[in-house]
Amino acid sequence: MDFIKLTALFFVTAIAEIVGCYLPWLVLRQDKSPWLLLPAALSLALFAWLLTLHPTGAARTYAAYGGAYIAVALLWLRLVDGVALTRYDMAGAGLALAGMAVIALQPST
Repeated sequence: MDFIKLTALFFVTAIAEIVGCYLPWLVLRQDKSPWLLLPAALSLALFAWLLTLHPTGAARTYAAYGGAYIAVALLWLRLVDGVALTRYDMAGAGLALAGMAVIALQPST
């Protein structure tokens, strides 16, 4: 799988996980409808399925996925929660994505 497709898959996987966790947070912390738990469960099921599409072993996939998750979580913070990102957020995301690339692009043995 080429790096662009792999990165896109990581980002879609992260979105599914964040949606699956954000909706219950809305129910529990902001008194939103408990019906939001249904799409949350579906999103988390999608997240789990998407993880199976990654081409490497589970532990290596989780390790590389962490970098994408950090970047997507910060984008969510900005776009959904409306919180401005700091230069430290940006630097941290850059480091996390670099770590993801190192893990994901290592030569196969």
